Amino acid sequence: MEELVSRQIPQSIEAEQAVLGSMLIDSRCVSDVVGMIKPNDFYIEVNKNIFTTIYSMFNYSLKIDPVTVLEKMGEDGLRRDETAEYIRDLMLSTPSTANVMEYAAIVKDKALLRDIADAGSDVNEMAVVGEGGAMNILEAAERRIYGLRQGRNRDGLEPISKILLSVYEQIALASTNGNGIPGHGTGLIDLDRAILGLNDSDLIIIASRPGMGKTSIILNMALNTAKTSGKTVVVFSLEMSREQLALRLLSAESFIDGKKLQTGRISKDEWRRLTDAAASISQNDLLINDDPTLTVADMSAQCRRLPNLGLVVIDYLQLMTTASNNRGYQNENRVQVMSEISRTMKIMAKELNVPVICAAQLNRANESRQNKRPLLSDLRESGAIEQDADIVLGLYRDDYYNAETEFPNTAECIILKNRRGETGMIELQWMPEYTTFSSLERRYTE
Repeated sequence: MEELVSRQIPQSIEAEQAVLGSMLIDSRCVSDVVGMIKPNDFYIEVNKNIFTTIYSMFNYSLKIDPVTVLEKMGEDGLRRDETAEYIRDLMLSTPSTANVMEYAAIVKDKALLRDIADAGSDVNEMAVVGEGGAMNILEAAERRIYGLRQGRNRDGLEPISKILLSVYEQIALASTNGNGIPGHGTGLIDLDRAILGLNDSDLIIIASRPGMGKTSIILNMALNTAKTSGKTVVVFSLEMSREQLALRLLSAESFIDGKKLQTGRISKDEWRRLTDAAASISQNDLLINDDPTLTVADMSAQCRRLPNLGLVVIDYLQLMTTASNNRGYQNENRVQVMSEISRTMKIMAKELNVPVICAAQLNRANESRQNKRPLLSDLRESGAIEQDADIVLGLYRDDYYNAETEFPNTAECIILKNRRGETGMIELQWMPEYTTFSSLERRYTE
């Protein structure tokens, strides 16, 4: 019976042996293979041990051949009496090193099939036990399958050598893209310099009192990211309809007064600009969902199905609900609800490995102060949000409170929290007729 079960487990001993034999015969194969498969992709234990040794030697730029591999296996306690003979047999039985990537593809495919089978078994067990409810089990199942699709190590333990390679790639990317910014550009140059752009796995909160331009600035960032990255950008709008958002984007892109667009009283030249703006926006992979009942789990599930995701934008935090909230538990403590939402948003950012921008509304505490500029403590139910967010930006416009201000249509983007650098203040130009922001030449820091 055990032999029957073993035969049913997806595997290809021949492909595993051919991959190892090719690398031992010709070390030039190693760099290609280690970029495609990992030690856990091997089913046979001895094959896994040999590949682990070669993988480790490659990371340390050591010479790789049958003699050095055997020596290293001995140092690591992985060599057995029969290992030398097994390695000789591997090399003799390898058909051709020219086909090494085809062999590696077979190994990778069989490993993925085993992972899918394991995931299915785990999901089946969760469903039979029934703990946590059907929706939680469905969320766990989707998360597990998404992890397999992304090819990530879902066990959580990652060797430092692999992490350092990833960090090295980020540094190299920042050095070659010309602006020294590792993340996606916001379209606001001074802000990008301060926060280093929108970086993968970051949760970015943009907070202000109503009417300061939260929706406008996150739309600016969404469209700029879609344009410059070529990736899919998703906007979840819990307040405004998709048509209202599209109207704002058209106004900002065409530089036509939003009120004129709503009335349709535009000139022939403005019609031409509007057509050009619509064509420019339509070329980008920008998706909008205006369902006001969405939970973070719903958003995450939708985003997992997108193969080229680059950014998630949510407008806005206080309108979001939890799964339990949606089931009717309306007497939940609001602080607990916000804590759960902010935590799940941060988890979503890490799981999807993209930046997540969320607009948030400040409480009225600043209205009673002489200096009405936002503080971190002004965030409604702020404790968990402050903790989970990587960057918190506060928007302030003096002309909102003071009609006689000497700086009309000037906005302050106050960096209240920044895990990637310093806090401070960036001045932006506010263009109310187009509901958009642009950079100013001047830059101030606290």
